[in-house]
Amino acid sequence: MIIAVDFDGTIVEHEYPNIGKEKPFAIQTLIRLQNECRCQLILWTVRRGHLLQEAVDYCHERGLDFYAVNKDFPEEVEGESHGYSRKLKADLFIDDRNLGGLPEWGVIYDMVVSGEFLNGNVGLLQDKLNVTRDARGRKVKHNFLVRLGLALEGNK
Repeated sequence: MIIAVDFDGTIVEHEYPNIGKEKPFAIQTLIRLQNECRCQLILWTVRRGHLLQEAVDYCHERGLDFYAVNKDFPEEVEGESHGYSRKLKADLFIDDRNLGGLPEWGVIYDMVVSGEFLNGNVGLLQDKLNVTRDARGRKVKHNFLVRLGLALEGNK
């Protein structure tokens, strides 16, 4: 599976042109997707030049290297004569500007591994991880770790 991943607002908090604080579990999740699921990750960002290199270096220093950066494959060359297209051929895009925003990284991991996003069940999975009900049937929100634990218990 090829996954295109945004940088600012997705891997790190929005501080462009500076690099913001890392989003909790972002890099660890992406590394797991590479290693355990054999996903090819493409860094897909508006950054260019030295700002792009800073983002690539930031990830590399934390153990995350991308298959390609702002292109479909490493050898791809910009310019129409080479058949270059700015539109990536990814199976999935992870971006904070998605419809509905960016889910937490634990949710993203579960969605990719389970294939839920392929079946159009993203909303159902999001509900499963975000809301449980008390004895009276009222919705109860929990913090991320409690929600993740409840979701994992439900998958046994």
